[in-house]
Amino acid sequence: MTQSQTNGGDGAGAIAMAEPPLNNEIIMFNRSLSTSSCLSKEDEEMTRTALSAFRAKESEIEKRKLEVRERVQAQLGRVEEETRRLATIREELESLADPMRKEVLIVRKKIDSVYKELKPLSYSVQKKQREYKEAVDAFNEKNLEKIQLITKLMDLAGESENLRLKKLEDLSKSI
Repeated sequence: MTQSQTNGGDGAGAIAMAEPPLNNEIIMFNRSLSTSSCLSKEDEEMTRTALSAFRAKESEIEKRKLEVRERVQAQLGRVEEETRRLATIREELESLADPMRKEVLIVRKKIDSVYKELKPLSYSVQKKQREYKEAVDAFNEKNLEKIQLITKLMDLAGESENLRLKKLEDLSKSI
């Protein structure tokens, strides 16, 4: 048997099985059998049995070919239906994407304009932060000196208190 591919115009190729050339040979064989008288009844019976078996096999092959064709056609139908469904979904998505693209572009433009406005502010904030840090550092430096002075004064006050207490003790012992 040979296979050939046909195109039904729908873009999907279908496989068609060519008829076997055996039918012509069988007909020729039958004619030769009927014309020849030298075959015995057993030979004729065997030939009929073989011919019957061959025709049964041929019928079975034909049924299988039809079943395969039906399955292929059903699959093609499902594929075409799915292709149409996917095309519809693609069209819907594309129609949704267009307004969204416009909205995204608008949002991006707004973000860019806000960024342009914020950029100089960012520089001024950074400058103010540096100035503030410098002022805090200067303040802390001055306060550190004051804290050190206060600590020294407290130490001196503590020493003078200790001296005063010692003098009081000395005076009270002497009395």
